[in-house]
Amino acid sequence: MSDPQLIRIGARSSPMSLAQVERVRAELAAAHPGIATEVVPFTTSGDRWSGALVELGGKGAFTRELDQALLAGTIDLAVHCVKDVPGDRPVPAGTVFAAYLKRDDLRDALVHPGGLSLDRLPAGSRIGTSSVRRVAQLAQRWPELEPVPIRGNANSRLAKLDAGVVDALLLAVSGLERIGAQDRITEILTVEQMMPAVGSGTLALQCRSEDEAVVEAVGALNDAETFRQTTAERMLLHVLQGHCNSPIAAFATTEHDGRLSLRARVFSADGKTTLDAHEWDRNALALGTSVAATLLRQGAHEVINAIPH
Repeated sequence: MSDPQLIRIGARSSPMSLAQVERVRAELAAAHPGIATEVVPFTTSGDRWSGALVELGGKGAFTRELDQALLAGTIDLAVHCVKDVPGDRPVPAGTVFAAYLKRDDLRDALVHPGGLSLDRLPAGSRIGTSSVRRVAQLAQRWPELEPVPIRGNANSRLAKLDAGVVDALLLAVSGLERIGAQDRITEILTVEQMMPAVGSGTLALQCRSEDEAVVEAVGALNDAETFRQTTAERMLLHVLQGHCNSPIAAFATTEHDGRLSLRARVFSADGKTTLDAHEWDRNALALGTSVAATLLRQGAHEVINAIPH
């Protein structure tokens, strides 16, 4: 099958999203030198909205416009952070994730102007984050700190920190690296200190299912192990049916013998309840299903459904 001559790439118009698109363009150019690419930026409803995401229907607020443009034929490829893609329902009919790029750092980072770690922050310090996953884990390990809701892209959050709106920020290591702000990182948290979100550090490339030439061209960028890991994580989230207010954390890794390891936790909003599961399997779908089933037996549905959404 011949390569398409032009691939129109849709992405959110934030500096981080555009940096992610440049990575995709570079990898496409390396794999297919004859393909031209064009960037089509979008400002999604999630980007425009300053309130709680649940009022817009959750994480789909960051992907809805791109889904519509893809199905309408306005763009040929959409670039998403996997952690922003709803996991309680499949991708829209007629579309497919043709590739997951090699995973970046999946950990969270603290940004504090004074260079302090979370353990050294004074009681009452205001920690900027709108992630229910981070808020629950802060409440569990650092109850003396005060989470403060903060929205906007990473650049605007850093500007709010510099303006004194909050005392510190929790942000993704990969996001800070993508915008060239890794020098702002004060502390990189271990996955035990702050378990990552499903899909952390992974970029997904979504195409129209029927567009075989684009699917094939983009498929060349797929990283097999990232695909397996992310598939296990997203299957877990699908079986749990977590909503955008569900503090669910999970990450998969590949063992030396080829098996996948999947560790997952479900938290109550206040961090006082934690359900934990950790299993291994060679089959990503089976592993995600099994770990979710273990959490459901522990009462995950009750914990999830007790949180308003």
